[in-house]
Amino acid sequence: MNYRHAYHAGNIGDVLKHAVLARLIVYFQRKDKAFRILDTHAGIGLYDLTSEETRKTGEWQHGIAKVLEADMPAAVAELLEPWLGVVRDLNPGNDLEVYPGSPQVARQLLRKTDRLTLTELHPQDFKTLSDRYAGDHQVKTIHLDGWLAMGSFLPPKEKRGLVLIDPAFEVTDEFVRMTDAVLKAYKKWPGGTYALWYPLKDARAIRRMHADFEAAGLRDVLALELNAGKSGPDTRMLGSGMTLVNAPFTLADEMRHILPWLADVLHQGPGAGFTVTQLIVE
Repeated sequence: MNYRHAYHAGNIGDVLKHAVLARLIVYFQRKDKAFRILDTHAGIGLYDLTSEETRKTGEWQHGIAKVLEADMPAAVAELLEPWLGVVRDLNPGNDLEVYPGSPQVARQLLRKTDRLTLTELHPQDFKTLSDRYAGDHQVKTIHLDGWLAMGSFLPPKEKRGLVLIDPAFEVTDEFVRMTDAVLKAYKKWPGGTYALWYPLKDARAIRRMHADFEAAGLRDVLALELNAGKSGPDTRMLGSGMTLVNAPFTLADEMRHILPWLADVLHQGPGAGFTVTQLIVE
C-alpha cells in the first residue's frame, strides 16, 4: 500500500487519527506543565483539497466532508470540537478547500509553552514542511527517518508528551518497523504516550504487533478501529486503526461516544463499524 498523504488527506483514516490526536492534546493540557509532541512521519502539514493529488482520489469527500455535513449530537460535537474547530478556522468560507495534517492540527491546539517536533524523510515534502513552520519557535522540523527520530529524540526534555506514528506503509515490513521502534522507545521512555495509526488491511500483522507488545511487557494498551466498510489486502482502504500505549484514562469512554456516530456517518457498505478494546490493562 502506498500512502503518500497528499493523495489521502481528509479521508476516513484522518478522521480517526485527528479526532484521537485532538483528544490527546486536550488531555495533556489539563495540567499546566508543558509537553512535547513528536510526529514521526509528518508529511507537509497542510493539504490543498483542490490540488491534482486530492482531486485524483477524492477521498476527503468520504471523510471530513461527510463529518462536517452531518447532524451531530451535542455530546459528540463537544468532543470533536478541538479538531473540527481547526478545520473550520482554516476554511472560513462556505467551501472546504484545505485540510490540516497532524502537524497543523497539533500546532493550532498547542499552548505557548508546548512544543512540536516534526520529522519527515521525503525531500520535497520536508522542504514544504520546513518552509511552512520556518521561524516558529514552538516547532522544530527535522529531515530524518521517523524510526531514527524515535531513537534520537526520546525522552523529550519536557518529560511529558506523546509520539504520533503514522508511516506511509509503502514497504511490506512497516508493522515490524513500527513494533521495533515502539519497543525500543518504551525502554527509554516508559511514561510516554504512543499513538500508532495504521490501515486495516493486514489483520495478521496487527495481531502480531499486539502480541509482541504483550510479550514485551507493555502496559495500558488500547486499540481503536473505525470502518466505513470491509477492507482487506486487495481492496481499497475502508478502515483504519490506532493502538495507544499509555492512553489517557478518559480516551476509551470518549471514543465510545465518538466512534459509533462516525461509523454511521462514514458508512459505505457491509462491515462498517467500530471497536474500542483494552488489549492490556495498566
